[in-house]
Amino acid sequence: MDTTPIDEPRWEVVEVLGHLHGASNATMLGRLADDTLVVYKPVRGESPLWDFPLATLAIREVLTHRVSEAAGLGVVPETHWATGPYGPGSAQRYLHEDPDVDQRDLVHPAMDDRVWPIAVLDLVTNNADRKLGHLLGDETGRIWAIDNALTFHPDDKLRTVLWGFAGERLPASMHAAVAGLTDCLDALADLVGSSLGGPEA
Repeated sequence: MDTTPIDEPRWEVVEVLGHLHGASNATMLGRLADDTLVVYKPVRGESPLWDFPLATLAIREVLTHRVSEAAGLGVVPETHWATGPYGPGSAQRYLHEDPDVDQRDLVHPAMDDRVWPIAVLDLVTNNADRKLGHLLGDETGRIWAIDNALTFHPDDKLRTVLWGFAGERLPASMHAAVAGLTDCLDALADLVGSSLGGPEA
């Protein structure tokens, strides 16, 4: 059954151009009707996990984008619920990565301030799987957060490579993001609960 678990515009992936290897779930390069390239992750390609309910990872990707936008962080590429050749799932706008960006330089020898927004996002969404490979730099110097499927678990699952910020004061630039989330917290909580089927998800 092809239903939309979230009230938002739905994208349609009209063509799959290839598979992106190295991912634990089915991850494909797709194309929308207007030739926009997207990373398409159909629900049917999800691998079972013992601690996350099956068929919920794609919507967690969409919800993380919604939180990023609500907080004004703008670190998750545009992500929507989508239909496609392999059924419903998530579709994220494809990023042209700058190959000269070495993610290791973002955390060593010191934390790069450009990843503060991602650290805040990980904390708020209880991200259980932030790896260095999930941080992509584009040619403008902007750092993006991809692969956000293991989020919004009811138990404490926070596992992020950005622990280097632990114990530091939140920069003034992040105060507005936290305040923005506080202003819409009830709506976001309702959205997450309704989209994932309740507290047990």
